[in-house]
Amino acid sequence: MTATNLVLPSRTADPDITSRLAASAAAVEGGVMSNAELFAWLDERQRAQRQHVERVPFAALRGWRFDYRTGDLRHDSGRFFSVRGLAVRSDFGPARTWSQPIIQQPEIGILGIALRDFDGVPHLLMQAKSEPGNVNGVQLSPTVQATKSNYTRVHGGSAVPYLDSFRRPGPGQVVADVLQSEQGSWFLHKRNRNMVVQVGPEVAAGENFAWLTLGQVNLLLRHDNVVNMDARTVLSCLPDWRGAEGESGENAGWSLHPDQEIRTWITRRRAEHEVSVTPIPLAQTPGWLRTPHAVTHCNGLYFDVVAVDVSSGGREVPAWSQPLLEPRGMGIAALFVKRIDGVPHALLRARAEPGFLDVVELGPTVQCVPENYEHLPEADQPPYLSQVLARRRNARYDVVLSEEGGRFRHAQSHYMIIETDGDFPAVSDEFRWLTLRQIGELLRYSHHLNVQARTLVTALRSL
Repeated sequence: MTATNLVLPSRTADPDITSRLAASAAAVEGGVMSNAELFAWLDERQRAQRQHVERVPFAALRGWRFDYRTGDLRHDSGRFFSVRGLAVRSDFGPARTWSQPIIQQPEIGILGIALRDFDGVPHLLMQAKSEPGNVNGVQLSPTVQATKSNYTRVHGGSAVPYLDSFRRPGPGQVVADVLQSEQGSWFLHKRNRNMVVQVGPEVAAGENFAWLTLGQVNLLLRHDNVVNMDARTVLSCLPDWRGAEGESGENAGWSLHPDQEIRTWITRRRAEHEVSVTPIPLAQTPGWLRTPHAVTHCNGLYFDVVAVDVSSGGREVPAWSQPLLEPRGMGIAALFVKRIDGVPHALLRARAEPGFLDVVELGPTVQCVPENYEHLPEADQPPYLSQVLARRRNARYDVVLSEEGGRFRHAQSHYMIIETDGDFPAVSDEFRWLTLRQIGELLRYSHHLNVQARTLVTALRSL
């Protein structure tokens, strides 16, 4: 059965969630479902949810139109999202002023994973979900992945299963609940509620759902394009089940920069950066052209806005059309890690992106699409990009992962974790070495780590 209208009973708070999650992470061979059964189930769901996605001209979009006054691309209902123009002024990066299209989606969606014990071991209820922008159709997603327009059924489709487990959780059931941003270069002030909620035996897995151990999900994170972006960000908000990050001895809990120093650094970067964003009509966005098939940059860089027509057997609505943002080139999101006095640290960068609510969030050491920088001089290349490319063969983690398949078409990045040593170059004020304990603490609060950094935290914990 599904749990669409289920109101769960109250439970007392779990005082030992980290040790229980550690047991789940150790259960790599699975519990409810073996690994062989898991891969067979994913293959079967891929066949069952075959979808047809076709690029179409804007004139063929159903329910979407360009506003005759502004040129903004909007849904007829006024809901879902819109594509508009944005003028940006910044004191950060090689370009200090620019204009671009951006997705505006003011609704706060729900990304939620249900957690339930089987034989004393926590399992996560994961969903096999097709998205029109995915390169491979079905990927593993959270239990619930829905915008407000989706779960209030503006599209006239079926109800979202398990929604009430997250909209009305009982006392003591919530393991994680925090608002987090999405891509600040492509979304304007976009946020989702990232949740993990404990449920009981009254919640069963429906046809497109499976109970997996954390160890099984970690195993799938090592495969290209299997665990989707929304699942990765929710997983990052879990308490770090590894305790003191593998630290031992007298330096356990030590960090290169004390917690207060890190908080002051983030606050100072936010206060001192000057980033001004002004919505402008899409039709009057300098440097961007609208053709019958795309909104595109005049130099063929960055991304296009395109239209697709979709038919799918596994969604609340069987057929629809919509715009998607299609990036030019494959991204790189790389994290350098090293031990400092025996304690693991990760090198994060304070990034200013135009769509962030708080100006700056912490991102990976390197986050870019290299092709977008090829025309710039060496001094304007992303810091540490050359070191990433030179050391990539020694990466502890190097997996191609998709970005949000509901808004982006074939958006992928090489996610890398590269271990380095003490001779790594000195860092500027844009960068700081943080322990995983400090990172976990920041993830308890909104808008501190961007979505690419949260993916890498999830990956790092899985190793």
